[in-house]
Amino acid sequence: MYGAILVYLGLGVALLGAISVIKPPQIFLVRNRLRALCMVLLGFIIICGGWLLPTPETHVSEFRARLDEFVPVYQFHELHSTGVPAQCDKAYGAIQSVTADEILFFKTLVRIRRFGRSTSANILNPPPDEPIIHLATRTSFLKLAEQPGRELVLGTLVHAPDGWRPPAHATAEDFKALHAPGFAVAAMNFLLVDEGVHACRVSTETRVYATDPTSCRRFAAYWRVMYPGSALIRRMWLRAIRKRTLIDQGSTTARLP
Repeated sequence: MYGAILVYLGLGVALLGAISVIKPPQIFLVRNRLRALCMVLLGFIIICGGWLLPTPETHVSEFRARLDEFVPVYQFHELHSTGVPAQCDKAYGAIQSVTADEILFFKTLVRIRRFGRSTSANILNPPPDEPIIHLATRTSFLKLAEQPGRELVLGTLVHAPDGWRPPAHATAEDFKALHAPGFAVAAMNFLLVDEGVHACRVSTETRVYATDPTSCRRFAAYWRVMYPGSALIRRMWLRAIRKRTLIDQGSTTARLP
């Protein structure tokens, strides 16, 4: 989180400096092009500081969810949740049926992520009517664990050594076994907790574990740029799950937060 803040602060400073090079504004400390160039340089220094900020490991001390079994140690992490006025099994059904078109900003953000390039159908180029979970598991994600009405865990390979090839039929145990240097793995879950009659809390957590310092630094540079978009997608994803649950229950007039 702090690394992403530094990166975007640096981008803002560098952008203001670049604009000031073209036309120096009459504001404090930026009244000529030399000072504007210094601001651009300062921005890049801040960006590099954000990229190079140390990334400590977090170790799970007590397993509370299936996600803990697959990524008990991680360096990168995000967690979001929302309340849903429905039983857990209804919300779980919505998780399975939500499409990319129902997730606000999803297609825009993944188009930016793939730099507008056309690709085959995958999580970065989703077809309009296919549930996003089904698309993920048939392309680049592996279903690691599933407890209907309770938790769904998906995993994917973020980075691998040059020349490495995955097993033809990868399993959850294969995912657990990736600890050799040169790898970075990511897992995300949807966890549902009963909060009483017709109420539950749906959370989604993402963890990334890099197996060596070089892979960790490489992924840190990516994560600290992409984190705001990733967080927005997950918040909108939860919103879509809530909305889909209400629609499936016939509560189309229920108000969203």
